[in-house]
Amino acid sequence: MTTNQLRTRRSFLSGVVLGTVALSTRGAFAEALMQTPRQTEGPFYPDKLPLDTDNDLLIINDGITAAVGEITHLGGKILDSRGDPLRNALVEIWQVDGHGVYLHSHSSNSDKRDANFQGFGRFMTGSSGEYYFRTVKPVPYPGRTAHIHFAVKLKGQDKFTTQCYVKGQPENEQDGILREIRDRNARNAVIIDFVPIKGSGIGELAAHFDIVLGLTP
Repeated sequence: MTTNQLRTRRSFLSGVVLGTVALSTRGAFAEALMQTPRQTEGPFYPDKLPLDTDNDLLIINDGITAAVGEITHLGGKILDSRGDPLRNALVEIWQVDGHGVYLHSHSSNSDKRDANFQGFGRFMTGSSGEYYFRTVKPVPYPGRTAHIHFAVKLKGQDKFTTQCYVKGQPENEQDGILREIRDRNARNAVIIDFVPIKGSGIGELAAHFDIVLGLTP
């Protein structure tokens, strides 16, 4: 990772911390936060995990060629229903590459897959409950709007799966899985902004997605 990329990452993570302080504080006094709606894992969780499963999906192992797409710094917190951070939560994401192809043997257009895109990543939260990934902005593909799959694994709890979506994506209104979330507030909670990072010379984006699990302290 270059010096500029490291600076961007540090700046983004600082923004994540500041942006979530208010949420955590409100959670301490609220009855309960809205639980993030569960969504299907879908058929394209990798059937063979890549050798590299870290949180930087743009570079595989020690490769020097980055994946194609809009570089996105994706982060947030894993919280319980009172807004308290959850430590030691294993966060996994998987998504299509810039060509709309999953890292999966049954992906119909696998011949177009970007070999430089990891397609899957993991991050273990610390005491702040924060997670961070460097990835590409998801793109729509036939039958689905742009989205990123999430799984959260906590010891002693069932795996939690959901998806996040791109705010303003035209295909959102026709996406059957997104429309399954009937409550408008819950639906809006999984639709997030992908915002240009000020000062980035390569058009990087930042996206923030907190996941609230239905757990009580």
